[in-house]
Amino acid sequence: MLTDPGAVPKGNATKEYMESLQLKPGEVIYKCPKCCSIKPERAHHCSICKRCIRKMDHHCPWVNNCVGENNQKFFVLFTLYIALISVHALILCCFQFYFCIREQWSECSGFSPPVTVILIIFLCLEGVLFVTFTSVMFGTQLHSICNDETEIERLKNEKPTWERKLRWEGMKNVFGGQPSFLWINPFSGVRIRRLIPRRMKGGAEFAV
Repeated sequence: MLTDPGAVPKGNATKEYMESLQLKPGEVIYKCPKCCSIKPERAHHCSICKRCIRKMDHHCPWVNNCVGENNQKFFVLFTLYIALISVHALILCCFQFYFCIREQWSECSGFSPPVTVILIIFLCLEGVLFVTFTSVMFGTQLHSICNDETEIERLKNEKPTWERKLRWEGMKNVFGGQPSFLWINPFSGVRIRRLIPRRMKGGAEFAV
């Protein structure tokens, strides 16, 4: 989530650079008046980051970064894993509460029964809150990906001027290629090559 969301280089909309592009007659490019950058299609200026972001969805205050073209996959996985961890925490709280009742609050905790109950209730409320919030965000992101429409474009009701990649094509475009374990890989730059044999003189060699 701390990776580059797809920031457009600042201040590249100079006269010299625009002349070097050798634009064809009728070809139009847009310039952001706030950061003096050439504004690609579907890019929006973030007032918090003070820069234009390609395919910007929104600015997330929880990670202090924008969600855009380069890191939307990681934001989706972030919300998914937080939701799963919260569900796991709720299950543990239920088991702990059941254990305390069965043991009549004698050996289930080092705290007094009232304190234990308060802590369990607090953890349950926190778990429910996180599950609800992250599940809604996860569903919203999947809806945006399957419709090839960012949250900003939806709120502004922008008509698409690009070729939309809907449903499965949109998923492959964001998560990268055909479905594989790399789709759920939350780390940037980590790749696992397939076990494909390479012909060698002494036999087959496998890449790992």
